[in-house]
Amino acid sequence: MSTGGTGSDTERGRHETPTERWDRNWVDIQQELRIVQTGTQILAGFLLTLPFQQRFTSLTDRQETIYLVLVVLAVVVTVVALSAVATHRLVFRQRQKHDLVRAGNIILIVTLIASALLFSGTVLFVFDVVLGRIGGIVGGAAVFIGTGVLWTSLPFALRRTARDETD
Repeated sequence: MSTGGTGSDTERGRHETPTERWDRNWVDIQQELRIVQTGTQILAGFLLTLPFQQRFTSLTDRQETIYLVLVVLAVVVTVVALSAVATHRLVFRQRQKHDLVRAGNIILIVTLIASALLFSGTVLFVFDVVLGRIGGIVGGAAVFIGTGVLWTSLPFALRRTARDETD
């Protein structure tokens, strides 16, 4: 599995068997999921403490709805990320590492998309409570757009660079 460009892994100096490559890819996915999950767990913990704050009782119906959507989204991100672990457990020693890596890649992408929604929704919620509805919309949209631009433009730029180097 080539990581970009037209050259094979061997041509670029990586000497590994397909099994070693799948193992390395799986370890990469696990590490990336750990990073996402840690941030999400911290954010979920923050969200779960809010109802115990005095100011929570002054939320509008809209703010309560946003809050509840965020709690559900935090749970969804965690469950989706953990589905990679569950999948690994269920196919353990079944010689399906290549399928696991493919599924793990999809799981990680879905987790990142849901995380972007969670991060921007949290900013929307906090800004809404502190600055009002317009401030919440502007803050949430800025985080969502900024995350989307950063998470897509950098990888696409790196892919283009890898192609340019092999030409």
